[in-house]
Amino acid sequence: MSQDLSIVQLMLNASWVVQAVVVLLVLMSVISWAAIFRKVFTLKRVNRHNESFEKEFWSGTNLNDLYSAAAQSARHGGPMERIFASGMREYHKLRERRITDAGALLDGARRAMRASFQRELDVLETNLSFLGTVGSVAPYVGLFGTVWGIMHAFTGLAALAQVTLATVAPGIAEALVATAIGLFAAIPAVVAYNRFATDIDRVANRMETFMEEFSNILHRNLGQQPSQATPSGH
Repeated sequence: MSQDLSIVQLMLNASWVVQAVVVLLVLMSVISWAAIFRKVFTLKRVNRHNESFEKEFWSGTNLNDLYSAAAQSARHGGPMERIFASGMREYHKLRERRITDAGALLDGARRAMRASFQRELDVLETNLSFLGTVGSVAPYVGLFGTVWGIMHAFTGLAALAQVTLATVAPGIAEALVATAIGLFAAIPAVVAYNRFATDIDRVANRMETFMEEFSNILHRNLGQQPSQATPSGH
């Protein structure tokens, strides 16, 4: 009896619809776990790079030297470093065009940083929508498999002259497995989605704060040197 009601045996004896539902749910669970681990490592790397760059930024390093280093390591750096490099790049381009208006220089740098910030945020939110979809859809997919399995079980029982618990149990059990696997796929995805959404919001707020602080530094430099404003230090 215990062997007949094992999960493997139940799935082997289940209808093809229930089997397809279980395979789909297992696949969703595997992909979501892969996305969870990848997102954990990504966020750790982003926070490490941002902290390192922010420490160097506030150490008093010359902004032009910091920009040269950031431009060379753009691919291997963090989001905050790339945002800084985008703002400085646009600032220098406007200066090369002989634009001396402080407001135009500052607005150009801010727009460039805002565009870079949005690109970095899109990268951080990769696979987040998938986790949300798994968390919301997986229980209903499992429920569909359960309902179909119960319908299939009762249809088979209609041909029997005598129905006992032993004849009902396997069909009901195999149907309930689909719901259990659906919850197994959904719960980690929901927890991870909420945690990652909070962590990404923290990173986004930190980068927005940096952009405002860097804009203030540029504004001070432009105010101090209206004729030849270059962000030479802070």
